[in-house]
Amino acid sequence: MDDLLTSPLHDRHLALGATLGAFGGWSMPLSYPDGTVAEHTAVREGVGVFDVSHLGKLAITGPGAADLVNRVFTADLRRIGPGQAQYTLCCTEEGGVVDDVIVYLVGPEEVLAVPNAANAAAVAEILRAGAPTGVTVTDRHRDLAVLAVQGPGVDAVLPDAPALDYMAFADVATTDAGAVRVCRTGYTGERGYELLVPADGAGAVWDSLVAAGARPCGLGARDTLRTEMGYPLHGQDLSVDISPVQAGSGWAVGWDKEAFRGRDALVAEKAAGPVRRLRGLRATGRGVPRAGMDVLRDGERVGVTTSGTFSPTLKCGIALALIDTASGVGLDDSVAVDVRGRALECAVVKPPFVASHVR
Repeated sequence: MDDLLTSPLHDRHLALGATLGAFGGWSMPLSYPDGTVAEHTAVREGVGVFDVSHLGKLAITGPGAADLVNRVFTADLRRIGPGQAQYTLCCTEEGGVVDDVIVYLVGPEEVLAVPNAANAAAVAEILRAGAPTGVTVTDRHRDLAVLAVQGPGVDAVLPDAPALDYMAFADVATTDAGAVRVCRTGYTGERGYELLVPADGAGAVWDSLVAAGARPCGLGARDTLRTEMGYPLHGQDLSVDISPVQAGSGWAVGWDKEAFRGRDALVAEKAAGPVRRLRGLRATGRGVPRAGMDVLRDGERVGVTTSGTFSPTLKCGIALALIDTASGVGLDDSVAVDVRGRALECAVVKPPFVASHVR
C-alpha cells in the first residue's frame, strides 16, 4: 500500500495497531485490535471517533458559487441558509449518481462540498465545467482532516461544542493550525458531530477526543452502523447505474428546481415509476447476506443485494437489495438470498433496521 495517500493521523492508527485498508486511494483504518463489533457497540452505547479524512473537500468560491452548486447538484440549496449543511447528489445527465455529497453553505460566494474520496476528482471536474467566470473550485483534500465523533455520549467528549440543530455548522474551535468547523452530521444514526480540522492540527484534536473517552473506530464499524440505518454507500446502493429514484433517495432531489444535472431523466423515471426499488432485508434464518447475491422468491430471481452484513445490534444478518418492481414483492413479504448456494430466508422491511437518534 506504499502508493496510497495517508491521513494526517496515520501515525496514530499505526500506534494503536489498526488494520489498514485501501479506500479511494487512501490507506485508512478498518478496525483496531478489539474489533469491529466492539467499536460498533461503543458508538451505539457510548461514543466513538472515526478518522474519515479520505473524504474529498472542494471549496467553491466567488460570485455565484452557491448558484453553481444549485445548478449542478440535485437538492435545492435555496432551502437552507448560511451555517447549514445539506445532503445532495451529483448525477449524470442520464440520472445515474456520480456521487452523494454533503455541502456546507457558508454564503452565496462560498460553499464547501464533501464528496467521497474515489469520486472527488469527478465531482470537481463537473463543477469546473459549469463554473462561470469568477467562480473557482479548489481541491482542499490534503488541507483538511475530517473526524466523526458519534454516539449518545458525544457531549461528554465535546462539552464545549455549540448548540447546533441537525445539519447546522459553526466555525468555533481554534487550534494552532486554525479554526475547526463543527457540524451536527454523521453516518451512524447516532447523535454526533463531524469536525473539519486543519491537517496540521488534526493530531492534537484526535488525542484530546481519545483522552476524553472517545473510542477509536474504523471503517468496518462505520459500514455496519450505516447499514443498520439503511444509509446508502456510493458504488453499491447508489451508482451511475442506480438512480436516486430506484435507491429511495428522491427526498434529496429538488423536484421543483428549474435545472440540475439529470433533471429530465429523473423526472421521467419518477413519473413512469422505477423498474426496481431499494428495500431492506432482515434475515429470519441463520446466515449473513453480502453484496451481489441474488434475491429469490419461489426460486425465481427478483433482485440483488447491494449491501449486506451482520448487524451487531440485532444479532442477525441484514441487507439492502434492489428488488424488481414487476415481481410484486413488497414490504413484509418473505424472500430468500442465495448465500453461496444456500437459501437464507429474509423478511422485506423498510430501513432503518434500528431506531435513529441523530436529532
